[in-house]
Amino acid sequence: MPLSDHEQRLFEQIEQSLSEDPQFANAVRAHDPAHVTRRRFILAGVVTVIGIAAVIGTVIAGGSAAKWGAPIGAVLMFGGLILGLWAQRRGTNVKLKAVDGKGTTRTTGGGGGSKGAKPGGFTSRMEERWRRRRDNGDIF
Repeated sequence: MPLSDHEQRLFEQIEQSLSEDPQFANAVRAHDPAHVTRRRFILAGVVTVIGIAAVIGTVIAGGSAAKWGAPIGAVLMFGGLILGLWAQRRGTNVKLKAVDGKGTTRTTGGGGGSKGAKPGGFTSRMEERWRRRRDNGDIF
């Protein structure tokens, strides 16, 4: 249902006043899934580069420093890569959903411990297949 002219003008006024509020813009940006994913990618890149630098530095320095520095650098590299893959996976699954005026972030797929069946999840697909077989008489 389209908005009336009066409602449209009120909506534009509210939008204009909110766009001029820097505190509101920062609050919205802080919870923006794209912004959060970008921050995680940057953190993953920094950790990976620090790990590579630690490995190369300890190998060049040699001696007893290589005994502990190289494994620590390798763990940092691996951790940075895992963090980057995790950020990429989470970034593709995040959707914003507003309920009762409260913006919440929901993820689709992954992550265990949820209650009930997710729409499009494994259980839902199996139930749908079972219903189709039962309706078509393909059970036995």
